[in-house]
Amino acid sequence: MKLPKTYNYLKKDLDLIESSLMDAIQANHPVLREASTQLLKAGGKRIRPVFVLLSSQFGKVNLEQIKNVAVSLELIHMATLVHDDVIDDAALRRGMPTIKKQYGNRVAMYTGDYILARALETITRIDNPQLHKTLADALVEVSLGEIQQIKDKYNWDQTIRTYFRRIKRKTALLIASSCKLGAMTSGLSEYEVNKLYQYGYYIGMSYQIIDDILDFTSSSEELGKPAGNDLFQGNVTLPVLFAIRNENFNQLLRETFTNPEEVTKDQMDLIIRNLKATNAIERSYEISDRYLKKALLTLKEFPHNKAKITLEQIAKYIGKRKQ
Repeated sequence: MKLPKTYNYLKKDLDLIESSLMDAIQANHPVLREASTQLLKAGGKRIRPVFVLLSSQFGKVNLEQIKNVAVSLELIHMATLVHDDVIDDAALRRGMPTIKKQYGNRVAMYTGDYILARALETITRIDNPQLHKTLADALVEVSLGEIQQIKDKYNWDQTIRTYFRRIKRKTALLIASSCKLGAMTSGLSEYEVNKLYQYGYYIGMSYQIIDDILDFTSSSEELGKPAGNDLFQGNVTLPVLFAIRNENFNQLLRETFTNPEEVTKDQMDLIIRNLKATNAIERSYEISDRYLKKALLTLKEFPHNKAKITLEQIAKYIGKRKQ
């Protein structure tokens, strides 16, 4: 089962959001416009708009407000991708040249800033200070997460707790905020809003853990970037933190990355093979599954409607996804 098929009935609303995304990034300057459009057309699952839409289905749907929330969240996500590619010196994203690769660091940074500005402009169309504060708080945490990720690069001695805090800020918070803001726009109670926020948080944690697993288990073609690229960039993920408990792997990793800029593809391939020989992948899947079970539990008290069924299906899909 492909993920989009689980929410195919939302196609009309998602098409409206996609069109609004395109409108939002139309800059007067041709380079900004071309770079932003390139990123948007590169695609993506649009998972944040999906969560906004689904969470709103438990209350009174206000499509105009939901559209603005969804567009704002997806633009924020897009902006972080552009900035990430500059920091990581990434040449590919989703199999396509990054804005950084095509236009250089300076244009990429300004493009990310521009997209972020359009996100903030979009959310102000909704007259709800609490909604604005929720989004602003999430942005602050995302920024802290980016700084922490830079600080933790090549730190083989960091704890798993540090990793969880980092992926919460990097991924889970925007997904949790998508669920929360969707619920807020449809007038749900504070209890229901918080429950959907928890669902999004657990889903986001699992989603990022699976991403980190796939960095080692998927091919470069499936990933749209080199396999093991996160580790190559110095990002220490959950599979690495489990594998590093193996003495042989620990020694190999530290010796290989004595001079990170000199690490070759053959060396990375060797590290990936050795990581797979430990129980790191299996243990990482176990942690992901725990988060998914918690996500499903948060939905127990919600009425049995199409949105709830879809949220349950998404949780089950995430645990099995291969790319």
